[in-house]
Amino acid sequence: MAEIVLNVEVRERTGTGGSRETRRAGKVPGILYGGAKDPVAIAVKSNEFRKALYTGKLLGHLVTLKYGDETQPVIAKAVDMHPVTDEPWHFDLYRVDEHQQIKIEVPVHFAHQEESPGLKRGGNLAVVLHTLNVSCPADHIPEEIVIDLKGLEIGATIRVSDLKLPKGVTAAVDGDLVVASIAGSRTGTEAEGEGEAGGEG
Repeated sequence: MAEIVLNVEVRERTGTGGSRETRRAGKVPGILYGGAKDPVAIAVKSNEFRKALYTGKLLGHLVTLKYGDETQPVIAKAVDMHPVTDEPWHFDLYRVDEHQQIKIEVPVHFAHQEESPGLKRGGNLAVVLHTLNVSCPADHIPEEIVIDLKGLEIGATIRVSDLKLPKGVTAAVDGDLVVASIAGSRTGTEAEGEGEAGGEG
């Protein structure tokens, strides 16, 4: 079930002029597309849109779009922010069926960093993928992909194929792609080298 409900209205005017007029009326302009239907210019009241956005449950989540008595499950694909005011400026919604299989970017979270021997010894976590493109039902989008670093030493490499994904979720990218690795710090490497050199003397 979607946690966010957006009450939208259809915009009569489109283009730059229509968007400007919408913002002057205290609303955020957007576009609804996908589902083998024509795109529709829509708008949401600014205060309602900000409230939904700041819950953290809007972007990349299943959202219920409500227009009068009609509802439509959608995925919030993008939100553009004003570069100066940081206010929501425009948004894109994509029509889906709740049980439809979709591809979507999900954040990657690294857990138990404090229990990685490699990081404890001064190694660095080199992150290659901050998000992972996955395939999953629209109503079962994971909040994040958790990667457990417990027990990992310097030199460890984590690939997509190593990840434990939630039930019903599969990676939509090559399994050989590197997600992250634990690299030795330059300082630590230099110190080891100096120690070896000193021993030879």
